[in-house]
Amino acid sequence: MNGLPIALLYDVHGNLAALEAVLAEAEQAGATSYLLGGDYATFGPWPRETAERLEGLPAVVRIRGNVDRWLREQPEVPQSARPLVTAAVDAALGSLGPELSDRLYELPERAELDGILVVHGSPVSDVETFAPDPESGEEQMLGGEKQRTILFGHSHQQFRRPGPDGTTLVNPGSVGMPLDHDPRAAWALLEEGEIRFRRTAYDVERAAAQMRSRHDAEPTAGSRREGRRARSTSESTARLQNPHLAAPS
Repeated sequence: MNGLPIALLYDVHGNLAALEAVLAEAEQAGATSYLLGGDYATFGPWPRETAERLEGLPAVVRIRGNVDRWLREQPEVPQSARPLVTAAVDAALGSLGPELSDRLYELPERAELDGILVVHGSPVSDVETFAPDPESGEEQMLGGEKQRTILFGHSHQQFRRPGPDGTTLVNPGSVGMPLDHDPRAAWALLEEGEIRFRRTAYDVERAAAQMRSRHDAEPTAGSRREGRRARSTSESTARLQNPHLAAPS
C-alpha cells in the first residue's frame, strides 16, 4: 500500500447522514482509500443513496455482508423476526433496483489486506460472529485461521481482543447503527500497520426523520408506530440479525 491511512467502514445500513460525516472525518485524517466490510443499504433510511455513495469510493477491499446476501437469498432469522426482516429487505430491494442489488449480492465474502483477513461475521459465516468477551467454542468460527488478525463486523460493537490460536479479533463497529451505547458512528483507520478506532458524531435526528418519512410512505416496511419510533426500530432490526446480543441497559 502507499502508506496513507485506509478507512475501515462496516455496517453502514443505509445511514447516509452517518456515512457523510465519517467520510468527511476520514478525509481530514488523510485517508485516500477505503475498506468496505458489508451491510451497506438494508434497514436504513437511504438505501440507494448510501449504496451509490459507497460504490463511488476508491475501495481497496469491498466485501458483502449478510444483508447484502439476503437481497437474493432467504434471511436466516427466527420465525418471529421474519416479517420485519423480510419487509426491510423488500423495502431495500425496491429502493436499490435489480442492478444495484445484484452488484451488492455478487461481492466476495472475504478478502485480504496486508496479511489481515477481512470478513463480515467470521471466517466461516457472515452471521456467526465473535462477541466482545471470549465465549466457549469460538475457535470453531476461525475456520482453521491462526496467528493473524481477523477484521470483521456484523455485531455493531467496536472492540479488539486476543482470539483463539494466536489471532487478534478486531471489530471497527458500525457506521450506521452502533449497538454499544454510543450513538456516534463507529469506524477505524489502518495506518502503518496499526488499526485505530474512531467515533464520529452526526445528525442523528436527520436520519431519524428520514426513517420516519420512509416508514410513513411505505407501510410495508413496518407499522406506523414503528415509523414514529425510527431509531428504536433500526436498533431492533439490527438485534434481530444478531440474536446473541443483549438488549440495551
